[in-house]
Amino acid sequence: MKNSKNEREIEMQGEKNAAAELNRGRRVAAELAKCAIFVVLMVVSAFIKIPFPLVPLTFQTVVAVLAGLLLGPLYGTAAVGVYIFMGLIGLPVFTSGGGFAYVVQPTFGYILGFAAAAFVAGALCGRGKAAQITLRGALLASVAGFLVNYIVGVPYFLLIWHFYMHNGGVWQAAVTYNLIYMPKDLALCLLAGFLAWRVRPLLDRLR
Repeated sequence: MKNSKNEREIEMQGEKNAAAELNRGRRVAAELAKCAIFVVLMVVSAFIKIPFPLVPLTFQTVVAVLAGLLLGPLYGTAAVGVYIFMGLIGLPVFTSGGGFAYVVQPTFGYILGFAAAAFVAGALCGRGKAAQITLRGALLASVAGFLVNYIVGVPYFLLIWHFYMHNGGVWQAAVTYNLIYMPKDLALCLLAGFLAWRVRPLLDRLR
């Protein structure tokens, strides 16, 4: 009788473990599906430019930040990382094509910055329960992601501009090709923070 009871307990424990593994597999599959969506969004956003006074509107920075906010630091960075890998192996997913030679493009620093932005935004915003997500926290995380993108992108741009392309006017290049874009990207990243605050509770409930 005792042996029968023990066998039943072992069987029930095995069923619980199997169910837990199945649920874990489903969660991972769901996160990978979301990553795939953001990979596509990164590719599409590379080719969307909306004419605007002084600076055209583009959306890669905001998509990268939103990936971190919605997917968390691990999966958000992974999504952007897959996009970068696709470009480096030759797929024309970057704004001006693809291939490993793209690393000497002045703007490649911003592409690396997308991954850093996704990680920082995701790390600061976390993946807690919906009740723990605040608008202030989402906005601060999005601003941090925005700043990190520029912290990586601007020095890389200037190094390639001066030492590889042998151009002068470093400070003028910093303003004309980099800093002038900051207000636009900041506004879009704040919008990303607001969207994450509204959308992520829904995603957490689906999980």
